[in-house]
Amino acid sequence: MDSKEFFIPRLGEAQIASPVQAMEFVPDDATVAYDTSTAVLEEYVKNGQAIPAFEQAGPRKLIYHDPAWSKAAILTAGGLCPGLNDVIKFLTLTLKNIYHVPLVYGIRYGYRGLNPAHGLAPIQLNEDNTDDIHQQGGTILGSSRGEESAEIMVETLARMNINLVFCIGGDGTARGAHDIAVEAERRGLSISVISIPKTIDNDIAFIDKSFGFETAVYMAGIFAAGAHNEAKGAYNGIGLVKVMGRDSGFIAAYATLAQSYVNYCLVPESKFVLDGDGPDALLPHLYKRMLEKQHAVIMVAEGAGQELFPQGEDVRDASGNLINKDIGLLLKDRINQYFKERNTEVNIKYFDLAYTIRSVAAHGADAVFCAMLAQNAVHAAMAGRTDMVVGHWNGHFTHVPIALATRERKKIQLNSPLWTSVKASTCF
Repeated sequence: MDSKEFFIPRLGEAQIASPVQAMEFVPDDATVAYDTSTAVLEEYVKNGQAIPAFEQAGPRKLIYHDPAWSKAAILTAGGLCPGLNDVIKFLTLTLKNIYHVPLVYGIRYGYRGLNPAHGLAPIQLNEDNTDDIHQQGGTILGSSRGEESAEIMVETLARMNINLVFCIGGDGTARGAHDIAVEAERRGLSISVISIPKTIDNDIAFIDKSFGFETAVYMAGIFAAGAHNEAKGAYNGIGLVKVMGRDSGFIAAYATLAQSYVNYCLVPESKFVLDGDGPDALLPHLYKRMLEKQHAVIMVAEGAGQELFPQGEDVRDASGNLINKDIGLLLKDRINQYFKERNTEVNIKYFDLAYTIRSVAAHGADAVFCAMLAQNAVHAAMAGRTDMVVGHWNGHFTHVPIALATRERKKIQLNSPLWTSVKASTCF
């Protein structure tokens, strides 16, 4: 890694005393090392190279934006995720109660709300209308997919005199935030654009976890327990649970470890076939288990097994994401067919959790994580940072350049302790 890739743009010199009280300020040069291995770090020092490191998040003693003259905008884009309303609430509270920013706007339906052609008037957010939103799933602002013109969106922000923009979403939303930051710079506008990473799949690179993921694992575990009960309650019963995970199988893997009822964990990173003599053939292995145990639970990520479908034209959503074919229904049909061909009874109960687990309120520590992400996003914006994502790395909240965070998707490494543990707890 090149240390230059970790550079965070600043709008200018911070010269205003922060109004933050009862908090320890983070030095402006504080960093969090990307590598944690002492051997790797020693190698950098030995070669006279700068150690790649994230800028550490947190309140600064001096800030760039004058709170009294500031206006903020908050938007949510992409799919739903547990914790969206928590982030909206704590962005609002931090802006208004800690920095005393007079106006905080909620932009409706993502980037669409920054294009006047759609006729979506913003709403003013305050302590009262965000008081209990953390108890609700979804987002009070609404969300949408698709691109809008950066020129039009920045023109809207300039007309509204907004200088603080918070974009809550996944990698597509972060790229949109980057486009806004670039266009604002081109126009010479001092607008801080901060992205708060929302991905239920936990697949944003250079960030060790994202909000909503822990809640998704918890909810998937509840349904895995139900699938286990259904499987054991019927002769040759199979509980088949499909969870989110377009390109990365973290929810499936973690839920499998959280609920050791799961016998098969299928993820996009680990290829398998349905039939054959090899060790990666699912149906023969499942058939043998059913003869011996008479029950099984299968956890499958939505992006697993896509190579098993006939090749055809790709279908994408408004954000350009590939829409996966339904691996859950394919497995259900092929399992039924395989057992029928062998004159063996099988009873499959299919649980499709794609929308169930993403639309609930954040659970436990996940809600706390949302609050702290939001607070650190505001600290970064007030200090004049822009074109960045608030991340978390090695126990610290961090500033991550959007270009770095969106460079690649984080995936399960098949030689990692995580996958080794999954394999040890399952039978396939």
